[in-house]
Amino acid sequence: MMDTVIIDGLSFALPLFIIAIGGIYSEKSGITNLALEGFQGFGAFVGALSAVLIAHTSGIGVEHLFYVALLFSMIGGMMFSIIHAVLCIKFKADQVISGVVINILALALTTFLTAQINVLVFGQASDRFQLGVSDRFTIEFLANIPVIGAAFTNIYPFEIIIVIIACFAWYLLYKSKFGMRLRAAGENPHSVDAAGVDVSKVRFSAVLISGLLSGLGGMCFAYSISANFSSSIYMGYGFLAIAALIFGNWKILPTLVACLIFGFAKSGGSAIAMVMELPSSFTDLFMTLPYVLTLLLLIFFSKSNRAPRALGEIYDKGKR
Repeated sequence: MMDTVIIDGLSFALPLFIIAIGGIYSEKSGITNLALEGFQGFGAFVGALSAVLIAHTSGIGVEHLFYVALLFSMIGGMMFSIIHAVLCIKFKADQVISGVVINILALALTTFLTAQINVLVFGQASDRFQLGVSDRFTIEFLANIPVIGAAFTNIYPFEIIIVIIACFAWYLLYKSKFGMRLRAAGENPHSVDAAGVDVSKVRFSAVLISGLLSGLGGMCFAYSISANFSSSIYMGYGFLAIAALIFGNWKILPTLVACLIFGFAKSGGSAIAMVMELPSSFTDLFMTLPYVLTLLLLIFFSKSNRAPRALGEIYDKGKR
């Protein structure tokens, strides 16, 4: 049972983590980003659509187009994030309202397009794209280690990809010139502007990165916990990622801890329900554990958190 909790917990926590990193990039630059859920949903839609269309025209099994789907999901998420960037940076719209509207738009748009494409292209009435489950592998010499060996058992390929990208994202944010400018744009954008750096470009780039990473996370969920793309499977995950980055104080490593807590809470609740052989209604109740933990963690830790000083503030070069 413990092995199952660890294996399933990691497969949920890591996609959540990469989405949260996207949120960190955006909010560290000063742009409030409640649109992560919309980015992941639309990115996953583009990735899933690309996979099923290629499979339909080429005869290749859609389950073998995993990496193609990941690539297009990142592109789709990044392209959709342009809406948030343009609204908030160019037109100086309210960032919270923009995020909420984008989430609603992504849900409505992907639901409509999925149903229409299934009817027009595949001749079937369905609101989802069937993807299958990604292959898994085990690192044998590490899997034999007691307890922690489960972390190296039945691994999805995307888990390795996420770890690599997360390490690069950490280096880019904390050790590069771009990362220094991005963090400064969220703390004191006027000083960044005085140094000759275009604040708008830095923030625009940060929002695009958040869209790219969110699309990747959404596609990983589609190929693991659901085996299909459907707009309904992402409800709440974007906001859970936001809660994780707030609990992590807008820092990557503490955010990873929060995502692991949420992941193990979800897999632990599912395992308890299975062991107790509870009816589906009780299983659904156990699935709320990550969200209950979110409330508890925010109650106890939110007072000690400090958001970037310029977060949510519209940058105006004329103000000092």
